[in-house]
Amino acid sequence: MIETFLLGLENVAQWQVILALLFGALLGIMVGAVPGLEPAGAMAILLPFSLQLEPLPGVMLLLGAYGGAWYGGAIPAILIRVPGTPVNVLTTYDGYPMAKRGEPHRALSLAYSSSFVGGIVSVLALVLLAPYLATVAARFGAPEYAMVAILALVSVLLAHQKHVVAAILSLGFGLFLGSVGFESPFNTQRYTFDQQWLLGGIPMVPVVIGLFAMSQAFVLLDKESPTGQAKSFTQRNRFRGLMEVFCYPRTLARSSGLGVTMGLLPGVGEFGAQFLSYSLARRFSKKPEEFGKGSPEGLIASESSINACTCTVLVPLLSLGIPADPLMAMLLAVFMIHNIIPGPQLFAEHPDFISGLYISLFLLNVIVLVFLLFATKHIVKLSRINPKIIGATILVLALIGSYTQNYRLSDALITVIFAIIGRFMLRNGIPAFPLVIGLVLGPILEVRLKQSLSLSNGDPTTFLTRPIAATLLALAVTAVVLFTVSQVRAARARPKQSLRSNES
Repeated sequence: MIETFLLGLENVAQWQVILALLFGALLGIMVGAVPGLEPAGAMAILLPFSLQLEPLPGVMLLLGAYGGAWYGGAIPAILIRVPGTPVNVLTTYDGYPMAKRGEPHRALSLAYSSSFVGGIVSVLALVLLAPYLATVAARFGAPEYAMVAILALVSVLLAHQKHVVAAILSLGFGLFLGSVGFESPFNTQRYTFDQQWLLGGIPMVPVVIGLFAMSQAFVLLDKESPTGQAKSFTQRNRFRGLMEVFCYPRTLARSSGLGVTMGLLPGVGEFGAQFLSYSLARRFSKKPEEFGKGSPEGLIASESSINACTCTVLVPLLSLGIPADPLMAMLLAVFMIHNIIPGPQLFAEHPDFISGLYISLFLLNVIVLVFLLFATKHIVKLSRINPKIIGATILVLALIGSYTQNYRLSDALITVIFAIIGRFMLRNGIPAFPLVIGLVLGPILEVRLKQSLSLSNGDPTTFLTRPIAATLLALAVTAVVLFTVSQVRAARARPKQSLRSNES
């Protein structure tokens, strides 16, 4: 154990890892501080460049941007009531009223310390849960992995329950895209139309750059500068409220625990954790009437739950090789490029890498907290940048990144096509996340199903005779049934409510 820890320290001490941590964290903070940008877009732009680095620096470059953005998203949410990232919506409920009544330092330091505690709890959960789940996954065969993929796909759909039809369309399109190219084991061509550049399938990197970076750039090109004015902010009293978070231990513990749990569920993540944590905090608070008017508990519940998800989403990826969301799918691409296969064997074959990853994640939270405490005054100015300038910059970087990954014009063409598709999806309320999950998990599911049926001589009952596979399948079916029942009940309740309103 000590040897593994020392090997991890040796890996982290390399200048490439330190630079990747610093650059990723700073870029993430800036992305979060600029309304309209999202971590997915930043990671999509960085992805081609991270593939050129060694495994640990490449992963930490992406994770730095991912983790830093959730911290930075609280800044405009508190100071100008505009969420820096979509998940910082509830931060505006209590953060902005605190700033409006002359307590911006208290609100920001509360947000930073809540995020820090949530982030550290998330790292500890990753350290404890990932190896345990990996030992369980060591017993998995092809049927179990197929059922895990099915459960992940179902979870992604149910996470978009308000737009489930659109999510099904998006996921189906992603599964179709995952079938393009050579079909194993017969090596027949599918949907290639005799185009050589499609023989290897639809590459993931250009797809995510187009969907999450370029499509968002189009939105920014049409967007006007934020009209809100930041509250007066100086560097004095920057530590005010930093320790106040520990005055609400129950809210902090409950929200961090919910964040850890929600991070394990594919497709749920920060949104589900934040809304559930905020609702429970208001329900169990001694002063529920203060929520939405500047309640410290509301701010703590929102920020700690968001950051408690940041590392636990890595648990399914590291232990099972299954990405919980498109951001983790980008990390999977970095792993695969460097021939590091996530799964049970990862902990035995690359203990130095795993240890270095844990240490780097701890350092990431410390670096971001320290930087924000001393540089928030300057970061606030980023919210005043013209969105059109940012959008044009993203377009250029996205095209450069997609082309330089393999130096193929076809990759740049795919990026442009999916940028148009992404813009269409944004305008029509169709979620893009299921598309990427379908593209990644589709081939995994297909291969595992074929292996399972091949080993059982085509007998589909093999999924029911193996306890773990049967349990996973039962969970997926139960989730679908419960969701269907809830939808039917809601549909029946609507006519009754409308009838009552008409009678009144």
